[in-house]
Amino acid sequence: MVVLNKIYTKTGDNGNTSLGNGDRTEKFSARVIAYGTVDELNSVVGVARLNASSKLSKNLGIIQNDLFDLGADLCKPNAKKDALESQASLRIIPNQVKRLENEIDAMNKTLSPLQSFILPGGSVSSASLHVCRTVCRRAERETVYLSKEESINPETLKYLNRLSDWFFVAARVENNKGEYDVLWDPGLSQKK
Repeated sequence: MVVLNKIYTKTGDNGNTSLGNGDRTEKFSARVIAYGTVDELNSVVGVARLNASSKLSKNLGIIQNDLFDLGADLCKPNAKKDALESQASLRIIPNQVKRLENEIDAMNKTLSPLQSFILPGGSVSSASLHVCRTVCRRAERETVYLSKEESINPETLKYLNRLSDWFFVAARVENNKGEYDVLWDPGLSQKK
């Protein structure tokens, strides 16, 4: 359990912050941007939960906990191989990715195949989930960028990639199983 007795520390007033291993880095570093975007995603998931059906809200709660796990994973740089055993860290694991895949498959079975691209909207819940999807894609891009600069747990990228798909399928489910999906009409404004 994490105990926070004091919220402000003043240690970041100069533009630096501490990583999970105690190292200090700039607040604009690729690592901080990646886990900061994951934190932003967690916040928009919280908003999406307010409008989601009860079953979906429960799954979103699990996802929010996973996102804290993912943020902790990204916040602590990978230890050297020989020190890994003595420095156990919270890391995203394959089972978390597999759970998302199973949920996507189950939700997708209730939907008819897409006939067009979908515009975000239809219902408040669906639109909120599309916001989650796009923030998730940004978190994924930021994490990919980090992976080109530093070593990261590859499961974080898999998780974010599946999660954006999860949000897309869940948005369709929340649109009365696709009935309220807003279909893209290519060149609509050009037709007038």
